[in-house]
Parts: sequence; C-alpha cells; structure tokens
Amino acid sequence: MSTTTKKKKLQSLQKRGSYLSQAQNQINLLEKEKLHGTRFSEKLKEHGQFPLKPDPLEIMQVNVGYMCDLTCEHCHVDAGPDRKEIMTQETMELILKAIDQVGVKTVDLTGGAPEMNPNFKWFVEELSKRNVHVIVRSNLTILVSNKNFRTYPEFMKEHGIEIIASLPCYTQDNVDKQRGSGVFNRSIEALRVLNELGYGKEGSGLDLHLVFNPGGASLPPDQKGLENDYKIRLKEDWGIEFNNLYTITNLPISRYLDFLLAADKYESYMDTLVNAYNPVAADNVMCKNTLSIDWEGYMYDCDFNQMLQLKVAGDRQHIKDFNHKEILNRYIKIGQHCYGCTAGAGSSCQGTTV
Repeated sequence: MSTTTKKKKLQSLQKRGSYLSQAQNQINLLEKEKLHGTRFSEKLKEHGQFPLKPDPLEIMQVNVGYMCDLTCEHCHVDAGPDRKEIMTQETMELILKAIDQVGVKTVDLTGGAPEMNPNFKWFVEELSKRNVHVIVRSNLTILVSNKNFRTYPEFMKEHGIEIIASLPCYTQDNVDKQRGSGVFNRSIEALRVLNELGYGKEGSGLDLHLVFNPGGASLPPDQKGLENDYKIRLKEDWGIEFNNLYTITNLPISRYLDFLLAADKYESYMDTLVNAYNPVAADNVMCKNTLSIDWEGYMYDCDFNQMLQLKVAGDRQHIKDFNHKEILNRYIKIGQHCYGCTAGAGSSCQGTTV
C-alpha cells in the first residue's frame, strides 16, 4: 500500500454512500439466522433475564449532533465533518420539559463533538439552572481547534462539567492510526489545558476521565490494570493527570462493523462476543437506567440502538410525547449487537459493569 493511500482522509459511511450507512442493512447482517449461534434473546432466557426491563431513570444521554472535527476509524456514530445533523434549541427545550417532569439529575451530552452544536452553551446553562449534573463526552481535539472553542474548557469548569474524553491509547502511533494524523498531540495539548484548570487533579472536584477502546478485533484488557499503565505513561511522558479510565468494548455497528468486514474479522469477533457472555454484566447494562435521545428528539434504549434506528417500544417515541410511566414500563429492545455490552467484564459508557 502506498504512503498516499495510507494517509487518505477517512470519510463517513454516509459520505461514501456505503450500504452500511443504512441502519436496516446493519440490522439485517447482525440478525442473519444461524450466523452466530445463540440469539441474544435466548441467552437472556437461559439465565432468567428475559425480557430486559428498565430500572428507574437516572441518566438522559443526549446526542446533540453527528457533526465532528474528526472521522475516527471505529466511530459507531459515523460522525465527521461531513455530517450536518444538529439538534435545534426547540428540541433541547422539549428535553428540558421532560427533565422537569421526571427530575433526572444527570444529563450526558454526546455527539459527534457535542461542543460543535451552536446551542451547546445555552443548553448547559439551562441544565445548570436545574442543578442537573452534566457530563460532556469530548474528543479533546475540538477544545484546541480554534479561538472560539479554546474558551470552552473554562466554561466547563465554571459549570462543574464532568468530562469524559476519548484517548484510545497513550502512544502517538496507535492514537493517530485510529483517529487521524496529529490527533494525539492535539489531545495532549487539550489535556494539559484541562489540567491547568484543575481537571483531573485530586481534590479539585473537576472530574476528567479517559476512554479506551481496542484498536483491533478484541475485547478490552483489564480496566484497572490498563488505567495504571495510562497514569504512569501519561504522567511520566507528558505530565498529564486524570481521574479514571473507562474501557469500552467496540460494538459491531457502523464504522466499526465496516472495519470488521474489511478485515475479514466480523464472524470471529461476533463469536468472541457470544462466547464471552457474562450474565452479571447483563444484569448491569446501561440501558436499564439510561434513556438515549437523538438530535431530532427521538428516544432509544441506548446510544447503540439509536445508531441502528431502534426507537423505544411503544407509540410515544419522541421526546415531545415523553411519558415517564410508559418509559418505566417498556421492554428494552435487543439484538445481536447487545452481546458487546455483556461480554467479559461488560461495557457501558462508564466503562466495565462488573
């Protein structure tokens, strides 16, 4: 492969016109009969866990848009600079009404790069007025991308935002391979800015967590052991501090599914997930206490179901029709991709679940 080919800029599946850009095509592939042995629903039944029912709602995870300054190889959102989907302020106001109705205390903002939504600061301020704890999932590079976004770390500090930042490795080669040339150095620059503000420092009350996801077709290693490695390397090499490391299993959807198929590792990876099923992890899946909302205001059991366009069960699927009782009484929609959250030590947006 030529150097020019290696450095070719990655495009989103949507931009490429890939058949995987259509959620139903992904579902058809994942749910193909007799491809991966036991159906996820049958696995749940074996352990007396079917059907999955929600616990009390604790977290609203809001995807405020698929626009991003990066096009990462394994992005399950298929986010990128060419994605223009952005949540409007009107939709945010509907979400605020639902929060007022339920009293949810944590809102998890994601994207794309959530900071790129033009109403990001307004939404955070409205959530703060309600004493809602705000989590922002940042790719880090956006925070040092231009003069405007360089003001965001201070804004986040002022509002006590918890930052969960993507950093799939502590080495430059691995990060740049998965996320793009120059991403590692810009991420380090952003982490230094956050550290200077107190983020990641013991006793500051400003939480900064990092996220690891495997670069290949494997399950994540032990979370605590890897966290120790990250802390040593980032401190010694760059003077960087952070609170916790979250290891997240790559789910076989969107661009990661595309990667598996291109590498001829799809079937073997699915077998790995199925064989590593852990009933304890299944008891602690994040879809039980979290509701996912997309940029248009539609509701899903989780962020991954959102990407597969599997809206919540029932007739009221848009946030404008939010009914707390129906949300609590619904059945959670499942599929073969759910093995990703229940394999090994489990996986959620806050890392392992067991």
